[in-house]
Amino acid sequence: MNALASFSPPARGLIVAGAFALVVTLLEAAAPLLSPILLAIFIAIIAIPAINWMRRKGAPKWLALVVVAFVLLDIGSLLALLTTGALEGFRESLPTYQERFMLLSQQFGGWMEGIGVENSTAAVPDLMDPNQVMNTVQRLLSNASGIFATGLLVLLTVIFILMEVPTMPAKLKAAFHLTEDGNARLRRLLDNINRYMRIKVLTSLATACCVWLLLTFFGVDFAALWAVLAFFLNFLPVIGNLLMMIPAVLLALVQIDLATALLVAAGYLVINTAIGNVIEPRIMGKGLGISTLAVFIALLFWGWLFGTVGMFLAVPLTTALIIALDASPHTRPLAILLGPEIKELPEPIVAAETNEDTSQSDERE
Repeated sequence: MNALASFSPPARGLIVAGAFALVVTLLEAAAPLLSPILLAIFIAIIAIPAINWMRRKGAPKWLALVVVAFVLLDIGSLLALLTTGALEGFRESLPTYQERFMLLSQQFGGWMEGIGVENSTAAVPDLMDPNQVMNTVQRLLSNASGIFATGLLVLLTVIFILMEVPTMPAKLKAAFHLTEDGNARLRRLLDNINRYMRIKVLTSLATACCVWLLLTFFGVDFAALWAVLAFFLNFLPVIGNLLMMIPAVLLALVQIDLATALLVAAGYLVINTAIGNVIEPRIMGKGLGISTLAVFIALLFWGWLFGTVGMFLAVPLTTALIIALDASPHTRPLAILLGPEIKELPEPIVAAETNEDTSQSDERE
């Protein structure tokens, strides 16, 4: 910082911006390697309390690691089997949906022409091409082996991280000469991320169960597939609640009728409002101290940098960034801008207090 002090403020700003651009470029180049590592780190943070609980109950370290690894492997295998089986069934049923979808698109195009939109009958089928859905499903099924291999890599990384957890505080203190304030910041970061991820897993599970019950009640096909999709998309801030309802509502429209599709959409809105806007804020309290604008920008930035993993981890990654920025007085203004709303005293109260102090001093004189 002494070297930077000799530069003018605009020059310092350019140097910091150049360093930031260099770091972002390197991170983007290393994204294929960093994405599974980041995912493994956050899964390990969730698993640490379970391991500590088993250790307090007298279980040896190796047994706690085996139990956690077995549970994670079972959950991953169950989700993989459920998702691939549902996708395979969806692909087989897609020709039937395709015929119905083309009929509905022609009817919609005719209705658009009836209200004055020309050439709608020919344009609507091109805009809503069901072949794109078929290609997407085919790509997902063909990449299933690669996704499974990535999942195993993440699981191995989680196990190795958990093996290093007991020795990590001493290593960090010796390597970076952490002070008590630094240790407190690190503990606060881990506690916040662990609490956020734990609550998000529970609320996502509740959302998935409610979606499955809703779609099963209305008889929408592949309710389990859309429930799994709702579980994962609930981790996406801002846009996840909207994206999870689109395929199920469209399938209800194609499979059943418009009234059922509207009821399914209303059910999704009720579920997301009740869990995302009522239950989750009450459990999480003040949350992680991130402004709404910062969450949206973080979703775009981390998604661009690390792809799908970055979008899912946008909130905890931004939390870590804010705590890191708050550690230095030079970067603390950025942490304040990314943080929550700051409540200040209203101006009239301050002015009134000033006038009162002035009158009291006049009386003393």
